[in-house]
Amino acid sequence: MEHIVSKQWLLARLYEPDLVIVDCRFALGKPESGRTDYEEAHIPRAIYLDLEKDLSAPVARHGGRHPLPDMEQLALALGKAGIHRGVRVVIYDDQGGAMASRLWWLLQYTGHRQAYVLDEGFTAWKNASYPVTDEQPVVIPVTYELSLKPAMLASMEDVRAASKDGSNIIIDSREPRRYAGIEEPLDAKAGHIPGAVNYFWKGVQDSSGHWKNADALREHFAELPKDAGIIVYCGSGVTACPNVLALKEAGFTNVKLYAGSWSDWISYAENPIATGEK
Repeated sequence: MEHIVSKQWLLARLYEPDLVIVDCRFALGKPESGRTDYEEAHIPRAIYLDLEKDLSAPVARHGGRHPLPDMEQLALALGKAGIHRGVRVVIYDDQGGAMASRLWWLLQYTGHRQAYVLDEGFTAWKNASYPVTDEQPVVIPVTYELSLKPAMLASMEDVRAASKDGSNIIIDSREPRRYAGIEEPLDAKAGHIPGAVNYFWKGVQDSSGHWKNADALREHFAELPKDAGIIVYCGSGVTACPNVLALKEAGFTNVKLYAGSWSDWISYAENPIATGEK
């Protein structure tokens, strides 16, 4: 796997100086719980980055529930965490890799390629009797240099065009019931972007919570043309990121994130909404 590392891999390299470990645990609806959990116990040397305070901008009229952060602000947060071009970054959470994948995507988007998501997450690490601590590491701040990759990002206008003309495949990463418009626990309107196909993000993992290997992911996405342009969205641009990562592992090269996702799409009254299973 190119972007996923095992807990055994991390354990063997835990104290290598060119490694930065980031804890991204976060629970929707309980915004302080991730930091509280981190302060109680985390992987040694890990620093904490918060989905809403560090990896998102404040909510506005448009941009969705978790808008992309201001990139200069993000660079300051990453530099404060000790991240620079010369380090490898391993990211974990306890939410199936959803929050970790958000930071993975942000690092890729800002030009940092040596970023990896830890398979399984913190609970599996702890249950394996691997070391944990409540000590927060001393970090020497560095400068994080931005090198943005705009080709990784789709705008609302890009999505609107793809919805009309089929120029890109649009993937909805939410649960099937939310995609179909049967229920909507988080956003003001139910349904999906017209033309989108549903690949629930948890489908990139097996029943035991491990990320599927590259062959299994190619099988998972077998109905998608390999040379297709793909735009991925979810509710707020977070759980779309595991699908982006998985598509990359499966060999798809033209994959974009619609960062504002469904919560941004419905903020424009003129945007159409589809319901049902297709």
